[in-house]
This record gives sequence, structure tokens and C-alpha cells, in this order.
Amino acid sequence: MDRIRIRGGRPLEGAIPIGGAKNAALPLMAAGMLTDERLVLSNVPQLADIRTMTDLLRQLGLAVEPQDNDGRVLSIGGAITQTEAPYDIVRKMRASVLVLGPLVARCGEARVSMPGGCAIGTRPIDLHLKGLEQLGAEITLESGYVLARAPRGLTGATIVFPFVSVGATENLLMAAALADGTTVLANAAREPEIGDLARCLVTMGAQVEGIGTGTLTIHGVPRLHGGAHAIIPDRIETGTYACAAAITGGAVTLEGARTEDLGAVVRVLSDAGVDIAETPSGLSVTRRNGLHGADAMTEPYPGFPTDMQAQFMALMCVAEGASMLTETIFENRFMHVPELNRMGARINVHGSSAIVRGVPQLSGAPVMATDLRASVSLVLAGLAARGETVVNRVYHLDRGYESVERKLAACGADIERIPG
Repeated sequence: MDRIRIRGGRPLEGAIPIGGAKNAALPLMAAGMLTDERLVLSNVPQLADIRTMTDLLRQLGLAVEPQDNDGRVLSIGGAITQTEAPYDIVRKMRASVLVLGPLVARCGEARVSMPGGCAIGTRPIDLHLKGLEQLGAEITLESGYVLARAPRGLTGATIVFPFVSVGATENLLMAAALADGTTVLANAAREPEIGDLARCLVTMGAQVEGIGTGTLTIHGVPRLHGGAHAIIPDRIETGTYACAAAITGGAVTLEGARTEDLGAVVRVLSDAGVDIAETPSGLSVTRRNGLHGADAMTEPYPGFPTDMQAQFMALMCVAEGASMLTETIFENRFMHVPELNRMGARINVHGSSAIVRGVPQLSGAPVMATDLRASVSLVLAGLAARGETVVNRVYHLDRGYESVERKLAACGADIERIPG
């Protein structure tokens, strides 16, 4: 397996291009299943999860074709010839379950393996299934697969989520676009990626009201047509590289990044002593007069995202004073704590909260990545550490960060990938 080696202590200076949002691209690719015409997506990130979704869509019979030399423009469409999403593909990535709603809506049936992905919590798909049942689908579970049938099509309904779920909102939004009648999704997720999906569906002919709010109203239409859509910039990649600039005491421009997608991240980083300012090309990130301990609690958007918790924790490891990070979304998302402590951090976990007492200097060490965001938090710690850090199992990193070592090296980091 590949590893990443870092020799820390160099401030980052320069510009980092922010790619398209992985968490927007995956449901947008699934939306290509809703029409037999072509959906053309641009600003597609080059990531392992994108390749997995490409494999899955092709398994279902769709044509997924790059429209440029580097695969940042994808054309998706065609006939669905297979309604089973097999375990061998779905186990690699939890977002594979997003094909369930489109399959049932367009074909009237689906057989989808229960999803896999990072081991950061159970994350059941109950809300996806209950919502589809409310739209008229018959759901059964058999041998690790979800079997869904709606031979007479789906029918609009009012669905009130008991708690906010990004994946369930996406799946039911896509399914409702082709349902007969009006569907209301109450307590829907408000993440920017949801808005991006909804705007793309509107481009394809869907009728969606309330975009950007907690209540989405979808008036179903008999069919959708093709269209073209540019994927929004990745707010988690933006926040990650903002932490990289801050943890090294550098100054970085994040090209293409947008403050309006960051929610509470800007406020929390500002509390810690990090300045984020808009520029003509994106955002500039600098550190004011040292880092200060700041608290954060993960919440649905516009709150502080769970996908930024590990990176912010790495930043707080070298801040002056103490910080408390509370994780309310996933129960197993502190697996990076022992690895950060191996590097000299002072972190104590108490239930769903972690107390971080800043230290003057981290020390390089061999560490092990446990999930996507944990892996990049170890890279950030390595950038600030004295000596050499080797991050193992970086296949997690490749699921969500494109060319992370090249982007950081271009800004002065001493970092390289060591092939496994």
C-alpha cells in the first residue's frame, strides 16, 4: 500500500486549486440515471470514489464517458439494463446506495447491496427505506440486499425526517422527481451539495421548490431530459487546506473556493486565530498572531461539519490553550486520536467529546489512517511536526482528496508519496 512521507516545519505559501465537491459529484452522477438523455457534468474531481461510482453506473448499463482529456467533464446517460447494484462494488463506498431511489423511480424495481464505506459509525439507511415506502415502494431485505419494487410507479407523499439525513434527502429528492404528484420533504438536509443536486434536477426538467431550505417540495414529472451542470467547489477540501495553511503558519490562496458554502467553518477558524478573506480568485487564508484554543460541535449544515472535525482537531493540537470538540453525527469518529497522541498531542476523549490541550510542537512518527478525514488530519499534523511522519493506508485519503501531496508540495511542503 502507498504511504505518504512528510518532513514538517515548512510554512505553506502559494495557491491551491480547489476541485469539485466529491459529496456533490456522487449524487449528481446518480441523477444521470433519471433520464435516457445525456447529463454532462463538469468540474468532476479525480478521486477513487468517482471511479467507484463510474463502475457502478456502467454495471447498471449506463454509458459514462469522459468528454475531455483529464476526465473533469463526464457524460452520463442511456438505458438501464441491470437493476442490481452488487456487493462487490457497493461495499467500497457508502454513497453507492444513492442509486436506489433513481432505480426504483425509473425502472420500478431495484436490488441494491447494503452499503459499505468508512468505519466511522453504523449510519443505517432506515430513513431511505421508510421514505421510499411512503412513496409507494415495497421494501424487503434479503441476504444483505435491499429489494425495492414499485411496478406502478411512485406516488408523491409528505415525508417528515425525524432527524436530518443528507443521503436520505438526496435519494428521496431524486425518486420524487419522477413520482406521480407532489412530495414534501420536511426537515430535509440543507447542505450545499443538496442544493447543487436540486439545481441540476431543475436543469433536467424537475420541479423543485424550497432549494436551500429545510423543506423541499417536488412536483413529479413523467420524465426528465438531459442537461449540463458544473459541480460546486469542495467545501471540505477548502476547509482542510485552510487548516493546512494555519497549522504551518503560512499564507495560501484557495483558488475557486467560496465562503458561502463553508457555514460555521469560517467562524470557528476565526475564533482560533485564522483569517479567511475573499479574493478575486477564491479565498486567502493566513494566521493572525498564533493559534488559540476554540471549541466546535459537529452539526448538520450550516453548523460545523463532521467532515472537518478531524482536521480542526489536528489544528488545535498546536494551539495555545484548550479546546473541546464534540461529535454529534458519528459515534466512532475519534479513531484518529490515538494516532495524533503518538505524535505528542494531548487529547483526552470523554464520551462524545474530546478535550485537546495544545502543545508547542508535535513530533513526527509512523501513523495509521483509519478513515478518509482521519487520514488527512494526520497529514496536517505531519506538516507541523518536527521530524518525519509516515502516514500509512493512504487509500482512504485517495477517496476524497485529489493529488494532496502535489498540491501541498507546490506550496513548499516537504511531502512525497511512497508507492507500496
